[in-house]
Amino acid sequence: MADTLFYSPTLLESSLLPEKESQHCVKVLRMREGDKLTVTDGQGSFYECTLLQANPKQCLVDIQNCIEKPKGWGYNLRIAFAPTKQMERNEWFVEKAVEIGIDRFTPMLCHYSERREVKTERLEKIAVSAMKQSQRSYLPKIDELSQFEKVISEPFNGKKYIAHCYDLPKKQLAQHYKKDENAFFLIGPEGDFSQEEVEKAIATGFEPVTLGDSRLRTETACLVAIHTIHVINSLS
Repeated sequence: MADTLFYSPTLLESSLLPEKESQHCVKVLRMREGDKLTVTDGQGSFYECTLLQANPKQCLVDIQNCIEKPKGWGYNLRIAFAPTKQMERNEWFVEKAVEIGIDRFTPMLCHYSERREVKTERLEKIAVSAMKQSQRSYLPKIDELSQFEKVISEPFNGKKYIAHCYDLPKKQLAQHYKKDENAFFLIGPEGDFSQEEVEKAIATGFEPVTLGDSRLRTETACLVAIHTIHVINSLS
């Protein structure tokens, strides 16, 4: 597979690269007709292609081979998080989470949220870039910002966890999670969840867990949760 990976979610329908990908192909990499390139649809496939038309607005390719690439884990992993005030920290988290491996992000509006709006288009661009950089074939879903109550009411086939800082009974995630289980995490804002939110989450099936002895930043807690799940599943 080529070192540079391109992304086109509609490749099978049109054999065309989006404008941004086409610009990178022609203006940055200086690729020409006849050159070989690899494209992913973000849905689990790599396509080995030949460049037919090197147009910076819309490159046309010929698909010569399809390689199915499993996402790398057999369970579903979702994070609902309260975005931090500094958008750069949210972007950093999304980038690293995609590199590690995740299925779905849900920005969440909580009682103590510092940020009350999120441009998901920017996060999607970060996710696409991280997917290509890490040579993955799956693009995680990124939801629009949702109210806490709506998030906890959504069905999920697997284990549901809420990580909070209150001095209440909690289990160590690393000791409680079982290999191959789907996992859905709620990670709150810098000021934590409100006690009412914790009670509502528990009432709807979320189990309170701790991620360790340190008080973690929101984006750090998200990554610790994701990495813990992957580490447990990697053990024989």
